[in-house]
Amino acid sequence: MPRTRSPRAGSMQFWPRARARHSHARVRTWVMSKDIRPLGFAGYKAGMTHLLISDNRQHSLTKNMDIFCPVTVVECPPVKTASIHFYKNTINGPKIVSEVITENITKDMARKTTLSKKTKGKYTDDFDFIRVICYTQPGLTGTGRKKPHIFEVAIGGNKEQQLAYAKEKLGEEIFITEVFKEGQQLDAHSITKGKGFQGAVRKFGVTLRHHKSEKSRRNPGSLGAWRAQGHIMWRTAHAGKMGYHLRTEYNKLLVKISNNPSEINIKGGFLNYGIIKNQFILVKGSLSGASGRLIRFTEPIRSKKETQEAPQIAYISLESKQGR
Repeated sequence: MPRTRSPRAGSMQFWPRARARHSHARVRTWVMSKDIRPLGFAGYKAGMTHLLISDNRQHSLTKNMDIFCPVTVVECPPVKTASIHFYKNTINGPKIVSEVITENITKDMARKTTLSKKTKGKYTDDFDFIRVICYTQPGLTGTGRKKPHIFEVAIGGNKEQQLAYAKEKLGEEIFITEVFKEGQQLDAHSITKGKGFQGAVRKFGVTLRHHKSEKSRRNPGSLGAWRAQGHIMWRTAHAGKMGYHLRTEYNKLLVKISNNPSEINIKGGFLNYGIIKNQFILVKGSLSGASGRLIRFTEPIRSKKETQEAPQIAYISLESKQGR
């Protein structure tokens, strides 16, 4: 009897499957907060290891027992503020009405962009909210990168409190301990690994054709009714570049924040990264992106839990991950 074919097996959750423009993620929405502090931070993904932690979940079957916990290690050197953006809400969306640039600009910043030595713009009272422009300091890490990443961060509080905080931190360093706490949830924004040119079976998950097919076995068959016009519909599974997409992972548990790199540096260093030299965080589970890629963290926008007590760590694996 003939077999019913259903080649469409891939997820249509993310459309279009467009490659990211930049190696760092873009954050479009920020949570509203009354806390006067930055609502986001960024760090460089080093790799993964595993812990033994005491399960402190209230309704867990393994409550108060030591359980296995895979974690992602993210090195988070302090970021510096470069400028203040004053935004005004208009009928066409928020618009920048003024910008104040710090005079305390590092040499690494000149590798990325050109800024005037004189302060541009002026402080104004005619604005609705403020964002600060921050840049990383990759020279403090062992990645070998020199050019910093530049990104925008929102500030909590009302606009008067935002202005006071931005003035205080303009040109100064911000540490991750000022933004997040152990045991809380956060959202991770990053760019996934690039997989190169892949076929329809791997890229879209279509089923293999019967082994008696007259032509190819790994293609979806018909490419659709519009193929004759030299155009392939976006719904059609076909070969192409895969990966390097912007993705957001919600409600990731922040297990630990530490200033002591010796607690986490594994034997021989992390593969394709090296030795951690700055503050770092341990995030439960995996995070998308290659080693050394920038990951942006923000306050959780869909959180259903309040900050809980961080789990007690009984063991941190420092064994080499070479060959695993």
